[in-house]
Amino acid sequence: MAAYEHKAIYQYEYVRSSDQDLAEPAHHPVVVVGAGPVGLASAIDLAQRGIPVVLLDDNSRIGEGSRAICFSKRALEVCDKLGVADRMVEKGVTWQVGKIFLDEDEVYSFDLLPEQGHKQPAFINLQQYYVEAFMVDRALELDGIDLRWMNKVAAVEHLDDGVLVDIETPDGVYQLKTDWLVACDGARSSLRSMLGLDFSGQVFQDRFLIADIKMDAGFPSERWFWFEPPFHKGWSALLHKQPDNIWRIDLQLGPDADADEETKPENVTPRLKKMLGPDANFELEWVSLYTFQCKRMDRFMHGRVVFAGDAAHQVSPFGARGANSGLEDAHNLAWKLEAIIKGQTGADLMESYCVEREHAADDNIGHSTRATDFISPKSPIARTFRNATLKLAERAPFAKAMVNSGRLSTPSVYTDTPLSIPDEEEFAGSAALNAAAKDAPLKSVSGEDIWLLDALGTGFTALVIDDGKTPEDVPGIDVKVIGRDLLDDAGIFTDRYDAKPGSVYLFRPDQYLCARSR
Repeated sequence: MAAYEHKAIYQYEYVRSSDQDLAEPAHHPVVVVGAGPVGLASAIDLAQRGIPVVLLDDNSRIGEGSRAICFSKRALEVCDKLGVADRMVEKGVTWQVGKIFLDEDEVYSFDLLPEQGHKQPAFINLQQYYVEAFMVDRALELDGIDLRWMNKVAAVEHLDDGVLVDIETPDGVYQLKTDWLVACDGARSSLRSMLGLDFSGQVFQDRFLIADIKMDAGFPSERWFWFEPPFHKGWSALLHKQPDNIWRIDLQLGPDADADEETKPENVTPRLKKMLGPDANFELEWVSLYTFQCKRMDRFMHGRVVFAGDAAHQVSPFGARGANSGLEDAHNLAWKLEAIIKGQTGADLMESYCVEREHAADDNIGHSTRATDFISPKSPIARTFRNATLKLAERAPFAKAMVNSGRLSTPSVYTDTPLSIPDEEEFAGSAALNAAAKDAPLKSVSGEDIWLLDALGTGFTALVIDDGKTPEDVPGIDVKVIGRDLLDDAGIFTDRYDAKPGSVYLFRPDQYLCARSR
């Protein structure tokens, strides 16, 4: 493993591919474009499933600013399947408590994971360049990934049974044919532009200053959000801790802020001094000014080109829904491509990717839009209502639910998916149909600890609650008996799944519960 250091820029080498020497375009089952977190996750997931992948990136380095920093429990569960979660959690700052302030007063606090019995924490804060570096390491460990730096897609042509791709390199242009092209090339997706596809939604006018600073501070590892703080009157502010004594600060500046002026150190530093105190000792690490958009493509698949992550949808940064939803895209996509490429099902399975992830995008955009409207009221009346809600939340529990500083990312629930069987009986517990599995501690018959999500594996898994009978073998499904193959000594699985003797729970390869029966 490479030794990673804070503020490093990780440089990789361009290597000429043997495909560039062929007279005819080489064929590959899957080509992924974009070696960011979503593209890397897609490639790793596919390679681990035995599907070879060519991964193209038009750059040769990572490490330009921390960018996304908040990674959710569900994203970590996905990354655990990819073999990188342990490094992420070890390096990251674990947190689960957030606090909301109005002026100098704490309105209320919240705990994102008050219950025990989960392998992954509620959230970690970790600079995106660490996540990408860990994923590149993992990709280079796998024989099934051909990672090609300085390979820029220049043209895309639909074929009857795939896609023809023109690729620019330092050695000239060459072509590839692929059965499936996965576009993970970010918010400014060149593939989306090449295909002339719409990307519609709302553009928000307010501008925000984002600053990463290095300082030795005694603040706890919590998410602090201020409405109209005394150090930044009339606006909002956010404080988050990252590894290496780096702190993320967001300051709302309004729609008329000048990017060139506001990002100058001589203008940034006084703002931060007002927030942190005149004697605060810090160094500026990374400064940017941003506006944000809530947009998505009308459809995430066009022919054999599939879009994922920011290339398919964009949300505001409030709620940490961008990178986390992109990782969910990748996990949803990989097992479906595996099934199609291995001939286990037809290409129409990909319609379910569109149904499920387009719904997830709408849900995330809805949350982001509502958060933005609350953080940045559009009229004096809206601001008065917002501040009254905040003051009421100090003493009235019902008002807390109305406060919105960015609902934190949670796993998507697929309400209209074609890949499930509706319940015929009622189930209590916190586990839900068409939702990601709720983890729980189990034991093997030999007494070794094992987590539920680790027991589910990467294919379809049926968990049967022991009723003394021998369950039937079902082709393509791994059947395990709780009470025989796995033991629920702590009773947490039983509580979360309302498990009774004879109950059956069927999980998809992406650990979503798709059917259950008594």
